[in-house]
Amino acid sequence: MAHIDAGKTTTTERILYYSGYTRSLGDVDDGDTVTDFMAQERERGITIQSAAVTFDWKGYRINLIDTPGHVDFTLEVERCLRVLDGAVAVFDASAGVEVKNIAKVKAQTLTVWRQADKHKVPRICFLNKMDKTGASFNYAVESIREKLKAKPLLLQLPIGEGKAFKGVVDVVGKEKLLWNPNSDDGKDFERKPLLETRDPKLLKETTEARNALIEQVADLDDEFADLVLGEFSENFDLLPAEKLQTAIHRVTLAQTAVPVLCGSALKNKGVQPLLDAVTLYLPSPEERNCEFLQWYKGDLCALAFKVLHDKQRGPLVFMRIYSGMLKPQTAIHNINGNCTERISRLLLPFADQHIEIPLLTAGNIALTVGLKHTATGDTVVSSESSALAASRRARREGAKKQKGNSEAERLLLAGVEIPEPVFFCTIEPPSMAKQPDLDHALKCLQREDPSLKVKLDPDSGQTILCGMGELHIEIIHDRIKREYGLETYLGPLQVAYREAILNSVHATDTLDRTLGDKRHLVTVELEAKPMETSSLLPVIEYAASVSGDLSQASREAFENGVHSACLQGPLLGSPVQDLAVTLHSLVIHPGTSTTMISACVSRCLQKVWKCPNPFCCNCDCGFHCIHFISLPSKG
Repeated sequence: MAHIDAGKTTTTERILYYSGYTRSLGDVDDGDTVTDFMAQERERGITIQSAAVTFDWKGYRINLIDTPGHVDFTLEVERCLRVLDGAVAVFDASAGVEVKNIAKVKAQTLTVWRQADKHKVPRICFLNKMDKTGASFNYAVESIREKLKAKPLLLQLPIGEGKAFKGVVDVVGKEKLLWNPNSDDGKDFERKPLLETRDPKLLKETTEARNALIEQVADLDDEFADLVLGEFSENFDLLPAEKLQTAIHRVTLAQTAVPVLCGSALKNKGVQPLLDAVTLYLPSPEERNCEFLQWYKGDLCALAFKVLHDKQRGPLVFMRIYSGMLKPQTAIHNINGNCTERISRLLLPFADQHIEIPLLTAGNIALTVGLKHTATGDTVVSSESSALAASRRARREGAKKQKGNSEAERLLLAGVEIPEPVFFCTIEPPSMAKQPDLDHALKCLQREDPSLKVKLDPDSGQTILCGMGELHIEIIHDRIKREYGLETYLGPLQVAYREAILNSVHATDTLDRTLGDKRHLVTVELEAKPMETSSLLPVIEYAASVSGDLSQASREAFENGVHSACLQGPLLGSPVQDLAVTLHSLVIHPGTSTTMISACVSRCLQKVWKCPNPFCCNCDCGFHCIHFISLPSKG
């Protein structure tokens, strides 16, 4: 994972070559890399959709996913990090966290890091492009410490920077790794121990870095601290590398620090040690804490995290298997969709090439054929009875119950969080006869990419295409033309703004209406305030004075009124987000309908939205004024 142009795909290409998966080195500029197989990816030289590859390295089976770096395709990173056990964060050593001082790129760096934090994914940092003019190892490390608030563990030091870069020093083993300058593919390198006679200055720097590394790890790991203070307190040089590696592994899994390595993927230097670090420091599936697995007792439990459409084979569903095993020609139960489907074929993913296999066990990523209704974020088990049995076990062991959910729904895996669209435009077919074909194409693309939203304008009857950015919509438009043979027309691009409250305010309103012979009277007092964390839906709370007296119907009416008022803000008529509403008083006359309660609540907020003087509280409306800002829905 990384920002744009950090070298993710190039690093992936070298990894596949050194592991023996490919026989030649691909290049992004030449458009012949394994994981960038879409026509648009090869033309533009960027990664658009994530690609999974399975390979072996020194006795370990590794499932690797190369993710996009562009902010428009952030969903690809989100759903991959949801199912992976570890991540390699790639950085441009000449710029660190902030690439080319572009605010959007910096934001994307922070975004992927926060996504990994959210899913509690342990990370390794790889400082790429050490051969680039202006590369600075120390600056890149400092930017990780300052901008990402992470604790870097320096496992390597570079030998030279920029054009002088020729290898790395292994701080843990006190060895230097030098690549043969005459080698075209980077396979030929030698590992030499650092000696006082040959490299006195480098040995001194490495010894200081190793001692600092040992002290860092000891501060973070009590077991290692006891070892260091006891047996090796007088001389850190006697500490075996294996003991230090084991402690770094524990610290990485605890996510209290991140190992840092360096190299140049384009110049074929430093990739093999990076692969070794993946096997040494990142977790295996058994080391990831998944409490729910104990309730399945070895039965199948998997999460569908991606769907692709193949013209010959139909929908291909990517699954991460958490327990049990998958076999072709077996029925599976989708808990989210409450349906049973049959897997016709089971494939092992190799980017756009797939190998048919007889079974796949827990910890792996599978590609299934034949599932017509399974979508991104769905939980898959072996049968409905298996889910019910697991739910009963969880309930017996004191698992928290969820209101309104059936027993089978208690063990839904946390799905994939779909971001809201940021840009939208109209899309029209070349003729009305092609409208059904366009609807079919958009339906298939929506299933592949849930961040793409399609809706119908109720006034004009036009189809509205909503996406994460200009590039996102442009790629979708191009795919409709190439893959479905439709020449569509796009309207002007518009931003899907959101509006947010900036100040806290108390408001009161009374609605008094007589309809027929019935009087409807309701008075509401509420507080609206901004939220610190981003939330598309308003957070509704009840003061202690009213929480016990309200009926369920009154609560629902109040919440409906709040949601109705948040549909349109005062500036551009855009939805209001990041809002918290607290009810302090709700006085209802006997016989007042719930519709009137909702209307009063909505009117109370709407009058505040439309306060005539937004910069002071000297107006005649009787309410405090709220200041608003407009912001893109991603922010």
